[in-house]
Amino acid sequence: MTFPQRTLMGLGLVLMVVGVVMALCSGQAPHTVPLIELGIFVAMGGLTILITGLCAAMKNLQVAVPGHFLLHPRTGTRFSPHQALAIQRRLDRIRREMSADSVSGRPEPDASLPSTPPPWDIEPPPSYDTVMKSQELAQQL
Repeated sequence: MTFPQRTLMGLGLVLMVVGVVMALCSGQAPHTVPLIELGIFVAMGGLTILITGLCAAMKNLQVAVPGHFLLHPRTGTRFSPHQALAIQRRLDRIRREMSADSVSGRPEPDASLPSTPPPWDIEPPPSYDTVMKSQELAQQL
């Protein structure tokens, strides 16, 4: 747990205790409703800060508790230092190979396409009139 998380949790705990003590002790004196409300407000603020500190601590918790999805890091988002170093070395090697390929020689360009398309050797489709006449004849039979 880091220092800011411990500070948040400690401050939240202190504010909660102060708020509860203020609310309980001022409840014995007559006409101290504003002090009771202030104590409750301080205690709630302390509780909020304490929960914030706990959430921040759980977010950075690396211990895998079986069956609890909140304590597991998301799949694929973190690598161990050994994995990160291996990935970085592999990426560097790929970059070096790519830059060596671009410097050593250029690939031969593909054969360019001819300026005119090849000749059309399929007969053209029948005209609209021919199709309509053949359909009329088929319907009459």
